[in-house]
Formats: sequence, C-alpha cells, structure tokens
Amino acid sequence: MTSETLDPLVFGHRLRHMRRQAGLTLEALGGLVGRPTSYLSLLENGHREPRLSTVSQLAAALGCRPADLLASSPPNRRAELEVALAHMQEDPRYQSLQLPYLRPSARLDDAALEHVVALFDRIREVSDEAPSGRTDAGGAVLGARPSNAAMRDEMRKRDNYFEEIERVASQALGAVGYGGPGAVSERNLTDVAAYFGFTVARVQDLPPSTRSISDVRHRVVYVPQRNLTGGTRSARSVIAQTLGHFALGHKDPTDFEGYVRQRVEANYFAAAMLAPERAVVRVLAEAKAREDISVEDLGEMFYISYEMAAHRLTNLITHHFGLPVHFQRSDAEGLLWKAYENDGVLLPSDVDGTIEGQRLCRWWSSRQAFESEDSYSLHYQYTETVSGTFWCATHIGVERERGDAVTVGTVEESAHWFRGSDTTRRQSSSCPDPACCRRPPSEPERRWKGVAWPSARDHSHFVSGLPTDTVVFSPHPGVDLTDVYEFLDRHSGGLGTP
Repeated sequence: MTSETLDPLVFGHRLRHMRRQAGLTLEALGGLVGRPTSYLSLLENGHREPRLSTVSQLAAALGCRPADLLASSPPNRRAELEVALAHMQEDPRYQSLQLPYLRPSARLDDAALEHVVALFDRIREVSDEAPSGRTDAGGAVLGARPSNAAMRDEMRKRDNYFEEIERVASQALGAVGYGGPGAVSERNLTDVAAYFGFTVARVQDLPPSTRSISDVRHRVVYVPQRNLTGGTRSARSVIAQTLGHFALGHKDPTDFEGYVRQRVEANYFAAAMLAPERAVVRVLAEAKAREDISVEDLGEMFYISYEMAAHRLTNLITHHFGLPVHFQRSDAEGLLWKAYENDGVLLPSDVDGTIEGQRLCRWWSSRQAFESEDSYSLHYQYTETVSGTFWCATHIGVERERGDAVTVGTVEESAHWFRGSDTTRRQSSSCPDPACCRRPPSEPERRWKGVAWPSARDHSHFVSGLPTDTVVFSPHPGVDLTDVYEFLDRHSGGLGTP
C-alpha cells in the first residue's frame, strides 16, 4: 500500500461508513484496536494514512475484509461528493480565489454539493485547455516554484521521514564510533568526513556567494572559519550539509526539480547526522511519557539550532509516534519562507501551489508572537481555523537579521503531549476569507481609501534561497563560479590542472 494507490480521504469515508454500520463509536472502535480516538478521527477525516497492520486490525474489529476498507471508491454518492469537494479546495486554482473553506456539513445538501463540484470541474476543464505552466517574459516555463511545491507534497506523503537517508547517516556515525546519547562531537564530524574520503579545511576567504566549496579532485571540503559562520553550531551544520551531497551520491542536477531535491536531502542528512534518529527517538519517547515534548530540548541536547531541531521533530514524531504536525518559518510581516504539514493545517498558496512569499493570517501564532509582551520567549497559542483547531509553539530567532519566527504545531487533540499545551492564549481565524484579516476595517478604510499611497518594502529575500527561474538551468544557481575557480586556484597550490 502506497500513497499513490490509497486516497486517505476515500479510506476515511469507508472507515466511517463501516464503523457506523457496525454501530460503534470512535471511542469503542479505539478500544477494540488499541488506538486513541484522536488517531481514528485523523484517519476518518483523511489527515493520516494507515499502515497495513492497522487496516487489518480495523477490519477485524468491524467484521469486514481489509479490501472493503481499501477499495478505491467512496461508499456512497454523498461521500464521493465530499471527497471531490476536499480535493477541489486543495487545488491551487481554487485556493487562488481566496474563498472561505467550505465544510460539507449536514446543512450543505446534496443538490448544492453537486452544483459546487460540477462548476469547479468545468473551471478545471477550461483551465486545462489553456497553455500549461507559468512562464517568464520570454515564454520559458518556470521551474523552481513548482519544484518546491512538488517536493513539499512528497514530504507530506512520507510524513517527512526519509528512511534511506536515516540509514546512511546512522551507518556513517556507527563507523566512526558515535554511540550517543548526546550531541555529535566535532571529532565525530571530522571522522565522518574522513569516512567519506574528505578532509575539512577552514578558511577566511571563502567567496561570499558560497557556504562551502568542495575540491572533489583533492577531496577537500572548504568551509568558513567559525568567526564567519555565527558560531560552532552553524559551522557544524555547513559541514554536515556539504557531506550530505557526497554521502547520498548527488551529481550535478540537470533541472530545478533535481536541485530542490538535493537541497532537501542534504539538509535532511545534516539533521540526521547531528541529531541521530535513535538518540532523538529515545528523548522524544521519554518526553512523551511526561507529556512534555519540546523543540528547545532537542536543540539544547544535540547542540543544533532551533530550526534544525524543529525540522528533526517533524522527521520523526509522526513516523515513530503517530503525531501529526506542521512547521512554518516566516518573518515579522507573516510572509512565509518555509512550511510543511501533515496535520491538515491550511497554508496560504499561490495559484501554482507556491507558499514562499505568501502571507500568513494575522491571528496565527507565527504573527501574534511578534506582538506579545516578550516576543523572544516561546509563544504558545491555540488557533481556531476553518480546517480545525491547532496548537502552536513559536520561537523568534535572534541570530538572524530578520528575526524569523519558527513555528511547530499540531491538532488540538494531540497538543497535550507537548510542553506549552496548557496555554490559555486563543485566537480565531477564518482565512482564506478576505474578511478575516486581508481587508482593512471599514472605518479606517473609509477615512483613508484613495488618499494613502504606501510604498512596499522589497521582499527579494524570499527568492534568494531558491534557484532563479531562467531559460538555461545552472547546476549551481546563485554562485559566482569565477570567484569559486579563483579560490580553488589559490588553495590547490597549482594542483588544479587535470
């Protein structure tokens, strides 16, 4: 069973249908299969994909065959329409309309639902008949943004867990004698570089357009001296990310999709190297038993940044403990830089699925944190949204010039496992309804509309971390290769000639 063969929404409807036929409540079914009600609720709502063993347990409890639950068709016409409505509202073409989320409640009768789905099907047909793909001024199809959206979709389907990368990192750490449970030492990291056949050289003159340079011929990885990277944590991260490309067998990418994938995989490898799976899972299991899971503890125990610790939690918390989560990194204006979710939280997106540069709701924790009395303390908050209620913890970094907010959260039902779940802060958001926060209040608008002329601040930093969408793809976008080659000539001692 894979994400390509199972639609979680269809499975959820079939599970609910079979449960009701059996006359069982969620709580009663949970007791029969040894699963919490919150987990079964996520399954029925299509927010989680079940494992085969779970499907077998559910079928036995419901008195049906596993095939009855795994069938690809919804159990009835109403369920078919509700699945279509859910998929419709995930479509970037629908999301670009910025309409409120439409829940298929009992008040929405079948006839109205038929009309809504049929209308959007026709809109989709008309859209598909038009030339596909966004283009630049010269007509070239843009690649970086769709590639990021596609990569994020794959991460969601995998619960952000890459078993093959975990395996490579674990083997390398085992080979150099790391036994845990604490942070990977500087010596461990140097030994891992040697394990992959490289030495690490710290230099003061690394070109400003690069984080590291690898001389593959002479097997040397050049990284900045610690005084240029903001400290030991950043320096360790750069080394681990660079080694990730070689550990995972990366070659020069030939398109944006390959470039984006390699960046994600190298960053994942770095996190798996600096916060090893077995050690992190042990820490999370102990914290879960105390109902005290926290990102900050992972950062302190493994000597990694808060952002890397947040990523690491998303890598492992769903796979090992079945807890759905979301991650966001945004600035003080709420402009989104990175995001991941498998808990059903709605992320703002462009018509092509792009989230980078989109503005988060004003009432979300990521923005409310900047308005709190002490914005540099962790900000805990529950937010009621059109797709459910979510608990979030937001950390504002002080090491970045922009002071980005890193947010990790989960559905309200799972919040009790996390530190800060006892917060009394609550907000309500009806985004993407423009009336929520995207339109100004009527009275100030009446006073100032037509006589105010603001000049927007440059937000070019939101594409600085992405490859430029150009007609000819470069395997090293954003890098000044002239500076790189001059640097290698200086440091190779004249040995650069083949």
